[in-house]
Amino acid sequence: MASLIGTITALLLALSTASAQIRIGVMVSATGPTSAIGIPQRNTAALLPTKIGDATIEYILLEDGGDTTRAVQNAKKLIGESNIDALIGPSTTPNAFAILDLVAEAKVPLLATVGTQSVVDPIDAKKRWVFKTTQNDDLIAAALLKHMVKLDVKTIGFIGFNDAYGENWYKVFSGLAEKAGIRIVASERYARADQSVTGQALKLLAAKPDAVLIAGVGGPAVLPQATLRDLGYKGRIYQTHAVATDDFIRLGKEKVEGTVLAAGSMLVIDDVADTDPIKKVALVYIAAYEKQYGQKPATFGANTYDAGLLLQRAIPIALKSGKPGTEAFRVALRDALEHERDIVGCQGVFNMSATDHNGMDERARVLVTVKYGSFRLLPE
Repeated sequence: MASLIGTITALLLALSTASAQIRIGVMVSATGPTSAIGIPQRNTAALLPTKIGDATIEYILLEDGGDTTRAVQNAKKLIGESNIDALIGPSTTPNAFAILDLVAEAKVPLLATVGTQSVVDPIDAKKRWVFKTTQNDDLIAAALLKHMVKLDVKTIGFIGFNDAYGENWYKVFSGLAEKAGIRIVASERYARADQSVTGQALKLLAAKPDAVLIAGVGGPAVLPQATLRDLGYKGRIYQTHAVATDDFIRLGKEKVEGTVLAAGSMLVIDDVADTDPIKKVALVYIAAYEKQYGQKPATFGANTYDAGLLLQRAIPIALKSGKPGTEAFRVALRDALEHERDIVGCQGVFNMSATDHNGMDERARVLVTVKYGSFRLLPE
């Protein structure tokens, strides 16, 4: 009898999942100060597969405008009303932290499309539900420091956002810089919506650093750099991978020429060797985006695309253990994501584990410089 019941249960599960509908939430900041990140992520959501195996996928997209209160409201709606099985996004670090409690309590896997590694590190009871499709800060910082050491930089000034993004960058960078023998001689903060950072820039100049690192995002990261140049600073300026947007160059013009950053190779895809496996995947994504929107995507859209690739591998596995819309399915989906290996995306190669929910290695970043108004590969 027990055997018969088990067989019937298995058949019912197979029938229910054969035509299952999976709901995936997508949250973006397509308006507000970080819209240069959110717009390509919103657009990319329309390119994600609507069918994986025998299951159909419904994407429910909500805009948060970069506001944490709105992000929380969105998460509650997606979880409570739409009963989502997973969530892709949000676009900003503060919003990711704002919804962390909600996704963990509801046991909904979150594929965060933000840069700050403290969203997934260290993994605890809450962060075990979060996976990240953007390069970790320490991976990017290590590349920048390697370049600084090569140029014999001994002192550096730091200015970053006065939120989780800026603070995590300072924490990660300062620790690695000390090991590299580079001393931070000034540390300043500013808000994403600030219109002036003259006071902070003057303090940086007074410290006379060999170079300056700015930890900002997109267009708002231009402000400190432009101010420093206007005030006569001649040293080298470094930025994080969060400035990999056309807005950064469009707004900064000649004041961002010579900027050095580290980012995914998709940013300089034409300079990347054809033998790079990431290039093949990135070109497929770029072609699909161009066909749909008539222009190339910013690399931030690739974070959403890669989240889709991870789900394509994990969903069929999770369907063997539960029906979409149930906790059993969400738990199985989380477990499947945690065991994904050698997933080649647009931003890197993902090898997840119980202790690493980012899974990227050095293949996920290259050095880049701004030259003649465009991003170009900078040989290491």
